[in-house]
Amino acid sequence: MPSEKVLNQKKAKVEELSEKFKKAKMIILTEYRGISVADDTKLRSQIRADGNEYFVVKNSTISYAAKAAGIEGLDTLEGPTAVVVSYEDYVTPAKVVNDYAKDHDFYTIKVGVMDGKVIDVAEVKKLASLPSKDTLYSMLASALLGNIRNLAVVLDQAREKQAENA
Repeated sequence: MPSEKVLNQKKAKVEELSEKFKKAKMIILTEYRGISVADDTKLRSQIRADGNEYFVVKNSTISYAAKAAGIEGLDTLEGPTAVVVSYEDYVTPAKVVNDYAKDHDFYTIKVGVMDGKVIDVAEVKKLASLPSKDTLYSMLASALLGNIRNLAVVLDQAREKQAENA
């Protein structure tokens, strides 16, 4: 039987992870078995470059934290699990993890959680195929500027026509 100190440490870890899960927009659970230290370091830096978190946690801790956060369906995890948590973006962490999994057969996506709802691997891959937030902003800005430019051209043509008729 674990000591009270050990139990308190485990409870604190579950509470900390539960809070992260509650705040997260996107959570991706992966199996990292077979990854080298160098590859793991590279993957961690890619994930953290966008302000996301990457860490390894015991499956039982994930299960208890998910239940505490109101997330159902994460209690049947098997094998070593790495967790990617994003507080601001859905697409970027999915892209990074999916691209890495494509290049490394041993690295697999187990499941995702989007806004507190469990999603399967296929849905995580669909998210990974979407343009990034910056690309979407760029597309929106381009569309808005195009409309403004077209309005300016029409107004200029109307001004020229009025000048000819006067």
